[in-house]
Amino acid sequence: MEKGNISVTAENIFPIIKKFLYSDQEIFLRELISNAIDATTKINTLASKGEFKGDLGELTVDIILDEKKKTLTIRDRGIGMTEAEVKKYLNEVAFSSADSFLKKYQDEANIIGHFGLGFYSAFMVADKVVVDTKSYKKSKAVKWSCKGDPKFQLGDGSRDFRGTDIILHISDDSTEFLQKSRIQALLDKYTKFLPFPIRFGTNTKTEWEGEGEDRKSTEVIEDNFVNNTNPLWKQKPSKLKEADYISFYKELYPYSPDPLFWIHLDIDFPFNLTGVLYFPKLNNSLEMQKNKIQLYSNQVYVTDDVKEIVPEFLLLLHGIIDSPDIPLNVSRSYLQSDSNVRKITAYITKKVADKLKQLYKKDPEAFQDKWDDVGTFVKYGIISDEKFFAKSDKFALVKNTDNEFTLFDEYIEKVKPTQTDKNERVVLLYANNDKDQHSYIESAKNYGYDVLLMNNVIDNHFMQHMEQKKDKITFVRVDSDTADKLVPKDEEKVSVLSEKQEEKVKTLFTESIGDMKGGHIELRPLSPEDHPVLITKPEFMRRMKEMQMMQGMNMGEMPDSHSIVINTNHPLVAEKILGMKNKEKRDSFAKYLYNLARLNQNMLKGEELSDFIKSSIAFIK
Repeated sequence: MEKGNISVTAENIFPIIKKFLYSDQEIFLRELISNAIDATTKINTLASKGEFKGDLGELTVDIILDEKKKTLTIRDRGIGMTEAEVKKYLNEVAFSSADSFLKKYQDEANIIGHFGLGFYSAFMVADKVVVDTKSYKKSKAVKWSCKGDPKFQLGDGSRDFRGTDIILHISDDSTEFLQKSRIQALLDKYTKFLPFPIRFGTNTKTEWEGEGEDRKSTEVIEDNFVNNTNPLWKQKPSKLKEADYISFYKELYPYSPDPLFWIHLDIDFPFNLTGVLYFPKLNNSLEMQKNKIQLYSNQVYVTDDVKEIVPEFLLLLHGIIDSPDIPLNVSRSYLQSDSNVRKITAYITKKVADKLKQLYKKDPEAFQDKWDDVGTFVKYGIISDEKFFAKSDKFALVKNTDNEFTLFDEYIEKVKPTQTDKNERVVLLYANNDKDQHSYIESAKNYGYDVLLMNNVIDNHFMQHMEQKKDKITFVRVDSDTADKLVPKDEEKVSVLSEKQEEKVKTLFTESIGDMKGGHIELRPLSPEDHPVLITKPEFMRRMKEMQMMQGMNMGEMPDSHSIVINTNHPLVAEKILGMKNKEKRDSFAKYLYNLARLNQNMLKGEELSDFIKSSIAFIK
């Protein structure tokens, strides 16, 4: 039995490993299984090159839990180690056994992890680690053990077949890793798509035979394999069908509705990247999604915090990105500075834009059917990503209140003849609630205008952005002014009332309304077909208030500024009110017309709404 000291650069390396090397203790299992997969990959590669001619046998990695002995074993049938290799790889912290192998077989093998700090993560949960290994070369089995300090023991091992057992004697403060359910959960998280079978004990299932009274059940014990060794994103897109993509989505997110569509990523230059990104149904909401994009490195799970890799506007996508160019022990600072990561981000943006363009060109109607969900991604991308914005003219749609879709740039050209104001700006009229603003929409249509429906939570920001990016366009909500003023022109209508009569009307309404709740009265000579009284809300003030509320700012103290527009050309104003002799009835009627306008803007609530209903019943009697 040989004894010695592990070669380390600092004598306190083990406490550092235990406390600071990884942010989560549970990562140890990922690291050790990654090493086992490395060893398996190596022997498989050697056999394919004809450099190993022995029996490959079963290339399965076993996870063995023994609660009585308080041990957790990771067993592989991979390349194994000789005594010299054990000394070299396990006693020199941070030396990677993958390095020399990669230099020789870098074109044939994908090496995930390494013996080194990855292996030493075992000491985060174990107070003793035993490695029992036998090399594929003709040599004896070797057993190495260490109790979490620089001392080790090295002697004869017990294995009679090549490969390695890593036996963790779980420490008293990490007994959670002796629970079968905990280990199963970690395997589901970190090893779900590793390229060689991972087995964790057995499962018992019930099988039934016969029918009716003769029906009998049999308990069948079967191996519990935890991973899919050939996940969809590693397969060739040309060989996959729509059902394959949906099935894989269900495998990732079992309780989610089917995705809208997906993008298969597959690139090997100037960096390696595979994966599948799904566009989920958002139900027109920007609420946080639990189904996040998962980052893998050679089929090993790394994280679902991918904001440094995936463009911000695509964080609501679902799916998987797999790149060996991103290390397992990834840090945020590394991702921010790494050139490959920046290239990956740009590539994903381009692929998404190209896919959207392709879908719209191939079947515009099908694309329009998905727009309520897809539009959220597109608008977010236009706002936040300059390169995406540059490509968006081929698929960025707008929808009007008649449910007609048009590409944004084409829509501008469509409405330009009728909706260009006196300052040569194209006025894009919109409603954010086609039901509540129905009468305003109809008034605008009567003037020959078209009205967009902009009811997405992101539309306020989107409109602001497009006004800055596009030359001479402005968005104006359909209830921000009277229909004749929505697109300001030099044309002026004439009032049927004299100045003296208009002054009388203004005084009458001012006295009868009383508290205007932030409003002010304006007299305008509108069409007799327009409403007798309308309430309009200035675009700038209303939009600013809504955007600040979206950002969580308290705007409760800001008055709800609005105009109470009296249509001096409407018969109820020009004739009926002015003709009333009874002051009480006249005031009551003026207040009623005012409340009708408030009702049209959804400004009547609670007690005021109840009083209005009572007064309406009184008018009918």
